[in-house]
Amino acid sequence: MEPVDTELERVVRRWQQLPLDRALLAFPGVRDLVQLLADDTAGVTGRGIVPVPDLGPAVVMDQLRVMVHDWRQAGLDEGVLEERLTRLRRTLP
Repeated sequence: MEPVDTELERVVRRWQQLPLDRALLAFPGVRDLVQLLADDTAGVTGRGIVPVPDLGPAVVMDQLRVMVHDWRQAGLDEGVLEERLTRLRRTLP
């Protein structure tokens, strides 16, 4: 398994373990990363920057998975991606 895949799964597992009150507190940080990944990908692919819809904490991990996939498809630096995912995981309460 690739390091990014491993770190993404760690984030998802941690998110699933959070009680709702803690997930709600951490949600803005996760949304920020989702949007950052979308913006970086859009910049490289020449697509315009578009806000990622806020679908709530129940769906944000699916959005993160999609943005990680898009990031990789765009050929962006996987080391940066892994670092961002690690940083996110460490901020989850």
